[in-house]
Amino acid sequence: MKQFNMFGLEHDPNQEEKKYSSKIESPIYEPKYPKPHIMELCDKSKTHRLLKEIDSSSLPMDEKNFLMDAARRHNVFNYEKIADYYARSSKEMQDLMEKSGLVIIDFEKAIQLGYIKLCDEIRKQYMEDYGE
Repeated sequence: MKQFNMFGLEHDPNQEEKKYSSKIESPIYEPKYPKPHIMELCDKSKTHRLLKEIDSSSLPMDEKNFLMDAARRHNVFNYEKIADYYARSSKEMQDLMEKSGLVIIDFEKAIQLGYIKLCDEIRKQYMEDYGE
């Protein structure tokens, strides 16, 4: 009988235990295009439609503010263009883009900032559930 792990991947419990390395190397990204215009990095069209609808609603201001904050999660980031933008930006901009999680250049820094924490939590939960 086939077994599957929590990610839906087939798992063979008789398979020899695999060894994992904690050594992680960042891939080298070579910019492909000229620095894009800042407005090309994010599609906000759905966000703008929601904001307009929220603003014209009769809701109390505190509810509008909450919904406006939530609507911003519908922004769609173009990470290929973000990478090209990052590669051609000032050190200050690059640092803030890294802190915002728009790019991950240094895995240790990403762990410190909490961007890799979820992946580690999933791995720990999997190990507890399946002991592999």
